[in-house]
Amino acid sequence: MINQRRPDGSLRHLITLDGLPRAELEDLLARAQHFVCEPGEQPRANQSLAGITIGNLFTEPSTRTRVSFELAGRRLGAEVVNLEVQLSSRAKGETMLDTIYTLQALHFDMFIIRDPQAGVVAHVAENVAPHVSVLSAGEAHVSHPTQGLLDALTIRQRKGDRFERLTIAVVGDIRHSRVARSAYEVFRGLGVGDLRLVAPAAMMPDAGEFAGTHRFATPEEGLRDVDVVMMLRIQKERMEQAAIPDGDDYFARFGLTPARLAFAKPDAIVMHPQPMNRGVEIDSAVADGPQSVIRDQVRNGVAMRMAVLETIARPRPLRS
Repeated sequence: MINQRRPDGSLRHLITLDGLPRAELEDLLARAQHFVCEPGEQPRANQSLAGITIGNLFTEPSTRTRVSFELAGRRLGAEVVNLEVQLSSRAKGETMLDTIYTLQALHFDMFIIRDPQAGVVAHVAENVAPHVSVLSAGEAHVSHPTQGLLDALTIRQRKGDRFERLTIAVVGDIRHSRVARSAYEVFRGLGVGDLRLVAPAAMMPDAGEFAGTHRFATPEEGLRDVDVVMMLRIQKERMEQAAIPDGDDYFARFGLTPARLAFAKPDAIVMHPQPMNRGVEIDSAVADGPQSVIRDQVRNGVAMRMAVLETIARPRPLRS
């Protein structure tokens, strides 16, 4: 595993949440909450990243993650450049590292990378100049650390910071989901008391993964008395064509409907990282219903990414 830290213990990169201590996770959540603003309020902003140049390099489509990283950087005073990697010299055969070295020569200080190939983000982090930081904005099926953090922030806002008291169910295509893996890492780090995986066999991760979780083959069993329901999108782009389920059949067996949500606690919250397949993973009556916090997740994305960018750009030693 790549070393994400500077010699003083502060975070230099953020590629995975695996191994981050609870105190550090809690610091990030608290800082992010400082940046949260309600709709219609003036967005929180400062100049803590003035003089910093950030490059967004996305080789996969993205709406929420890319826009929220751009807004986060700009609201902290950074210069943010979005690079259309598919249209750049990389499409002509240039390697990712050649692109990075070119941008380093132009005085970029931080790279935010989304890539469909596992290992690319870590490879870049291992080869950048000592003053440069690298953040993952989603890596293959492996990780999506800022999504995991913003999901934890959303739960904290509704359920408090006693994560050990919570029962959380992650439902759907867990096997192919980077969101699920980062959620597992942050929930484990925060001490969630009961973490459940609910999925059909073809979408359940291998037995050696997600240690310490409880597995369920039906939502009726897995959702019973949970505090949080985290739905996942079917990752068609990471499946063999023959493995992609029929949408109507999947919804009949695993879609989150009001009837299935009734198995959870009455005050349970419903989450989804989006984009949603309505009528496949989730019923619109639930997605738009009173227990849904899906729009809160979007709002929290900017705040959480502001906290991460500020933490990495303004180093603070690791708190024990």
